Amino acid sequence: MANINTAGVDPTKMGVGWAIAVLTSGGDAQGMNAAVRATVRVGLYTGAKVFFVHEGYQGLVDGGNHIRPATWESVSMMLQLGGTVIGSARCRDFQTREGRLKAAYNLVKLGVTNLCVIGGDGSLTGANIFRTEWSDLLKDLISKGKIINEEAKASSHLNIVGMVGSIDNDFCGTDMTIGTDSALHRIIEVVDSITTTAQRSQIYYNVCVSVCFSYLALVTALACGADWVFIPEMPPDDGWEDHLCRRLTETRNAGSRLNVIIVAEGAINKDGKPITCDQLKDLVTKRLGFDTRATILGHVQRGGTPSAFDRVLGSRMGVEAVMALLEATPETPACVVSLSGNQAVRLPLMECVQVTKDVTVAMNEGRFDDAIKLRGRSFENNWNTYKLLAHVRPPETKSNINVAILNVGAPCAGMNAAVRAAVRIGLIQGHNMLAIHDGFEGLAEEKPITWNTVGDWTGKGGSELGTKRVLPGKYMEEISLNIAKYNIHALVIIGGFEAFSGALEMVQGRGKYEELCVPMVIIPATVSNNVPGSDFSIGADTALNTITTTCDRIKQSAAGTKRRVFIIETMGGYCGYLATMAGLSAGADAAYIYEEKFGIRDLERNVEHLIEKMKTTVKRGLILRNENCNFNYTTDFIFNLYSEEGKGVFDCRKNVLGHMQQGGTPTPFDRNFATKMGAKAVLWLTEKLKECYRHGRIFANTPDSACVLGMRKRGLVLQPLAELKEQTDFEHRIPKNQWWLKLRPIMKILAKYKISLDTSEHALMERGEPGAADEFRPGRRAAAAGGG
Repeated sequence: MANINTAGVDPTKMGVGWAIAVLTSGGDAQGMNAAVRATVRVGLYTGAKVFFVHEGYQGLVDGGNHIRPATWESVSMMLQLGGTVIGSARCRDFQTREGRLKAAYNLVKLGVTNLCVIGGDGSLTGANIFRTEWSDLLKDLISKGKIINEEAKASSHLNIVGMVGSIDNDFCGTDMTIGTDSALHRIIEVVDSITTTAQRSQIYYNVCVSVCFSYLALVTALACGADWVFIPEMPPDDGWEDHLCRRLTETRNAGSRLNVIIVAEGAINKDGKPITCDQLKDLVTKRLGFDTRATILGHVQRGGTPSAFDRVLGSRMGVEAVMALLEATPETPACVVSLSGNQAVRLPLMECVQVTKDVTVAMNEGRFDDAIKLRGRSFENNWNTYKLLAHVRPPETKSNINVAILNVGAPCAGMNAAVRAAVRIGLIQGHNMLAIHDGFEGLAEEKPITWNTVGDWTGKGGSELGTKRVLPGKYMEEISLNIAKYNIHALVIIGGFEAFSGALEMVQGRGKYEELCVPMVIIPATVSNNVPGSDFSIGADTALNTITTTCDRIKQSAAGTKRRVFIIETMGGYCGYLATMAGLSAGADAAYIYEEKFGIRDLERNVEHLIEKMKTTVKRGLILRNENCNFNYTTDFIFNLYSEEGKGVFDCRKNVLGHMQQGGTPTPFDRNFATKMGAKAVLWLTEKLKECYRHGRIFANTPDSACVLGMRKRGLVLQPLAELKEQTDFEHRIPKNQWWLKLRPIMKILAKYKISLDTSEHALMERGEPGAADEFRPGRRAAAAGGG
């Protein structure tokens, strides 16, 4: 996030005298509208003029009514719309110098010297060519009498900033491109629908699903537990047909009713010949006689409402893009705004484009291992994790290690995916995996959990193991006896704040109960996203999408009514993550949270803001309230206050969303995140057990033998519970420092509040090799242009 208030400059004056044009180009992607909306509103906030360029580069060439002034109200109700409201077109004219000369003329006449381009690598490359030629284009326009010297002088330099909007996520330099997460939502919805039918049928099915791009295919395979995935970057070995049929037969004999095969467009064999869905259907039907269905998804992947992730991503990127334009100098290279882990960064545009092109070159030359590496460490890790989890033959040699898995706290979507990954990786390591039912209370009832038991758990919501909020304190003696009785050597604890505080109690009990001296790892899983040591918790993304979808429907219900304000209560305990992020993704006017204190004057100002808003064409309001934001200012109180103060101007409705936020099937983000977290947790425990093995037994009592596994900024980290204890507000069950609080000013500015935006983190231009810890993010970093 950029530091907007730099060197004492008033951020609302930074853009005075500047003009910014924003366009979307190439294939459309869900979330582009969020980026456009943020670019327009933050540009206007800084005092700049902002223009829409309709129909992409074609509109830039054609000029006239295609380039129109943007207003605050003109981007209202865009967030929930798929595609791009301002249109996109593939433009041959702009590929010619004559076309670019027309585009330059149109921009100079409007005084636009800042261009924000949202598109793929081809669109961004075109923008850079335009910028490089700018001076020569101005000279040509002067020589032809199209513009005068004063106009050329006023427009002497063109600043370019790119945002990558593309569902294929193949741009090297950003973890996630705008639209990828939404495309995964569409794919998983279809795959879930198909597999549900097959699993409930009396017939045994094989389902082959064709998706557009490698990243989508690979993450879909992880998210649905596919039996096989074909991607262009890694052609299968010779004889793959026999291997595939053998694997399908083995899983069928093990009792599976369903096999799923995912195929990316462009998949090939070692000879470069294509592998298609229909070919696979014919292969399996003829060789095995299995009833096989082929589904080719096509453009359904581009459609639908953008996910909460894409809305927040587009909004954050739009803010950063405006700041990059306003801070650019003639010496600054054209940049692309990217996501690195959980950080916004600016990267040299053409370095990223070059690495992206290098992937294609490597594949054309048959250097497939290089292509995988150029895709980035996370792409490579996705591939390796998938191969591990698709393995159906655990080793015959056993480690004699018993690893127990339990869920603690409230259930949430994604818990089962983490359990599945942990179980299967543990079995691959040769361990015996034990299932503990009903949290810490269930430690007396362990039983083995097998490869096939967890086979279809990835897409299931809630907790198949069962989970309780009960802490281990009063059961410590029984727990220690059962750890000894069942010879448990390590614990994987998946859950929310109770998992964290319960594990702390067990660590503190090591002094009295030696049996508790076993390595343990906590995987954060809670909709509240309040576990110390991790920026994200499993389940929070699913809950956020539920809230966002509900807000969309509620706002839509006011489309015909007008002059209506909705007050919605979200879950989260004392943590305001869900309320804040839902506020960003749903376009809320305010979000009340415990972490940001507010009083009656603040409530009055919010009412006054809405009264002014009702005078515009946007005659509706959305207010979010975290359930424990204030003991006295309850949802009913705020509803009554707004109803009274807005009487005659607007009326109010209230909704308490309740436990629907904990339910549902996990989103692709939560499935992928949980899968990687579960796998990493057991791999870490395996190494830790080697360190703790002494004199024929396991003994672990060092601080780093009990850790939280979490995502922090740019990578996955393991942090000792003892360290995190000092960073925790136990009374309110939240970390003392929370990264997402720095996004709240963005939400307020996008809602048109006159506030000063001053953040401490400045997204500077970066380059160099990517960090080593980025591999567990559900995306990837650039191979040659990454974070610092």
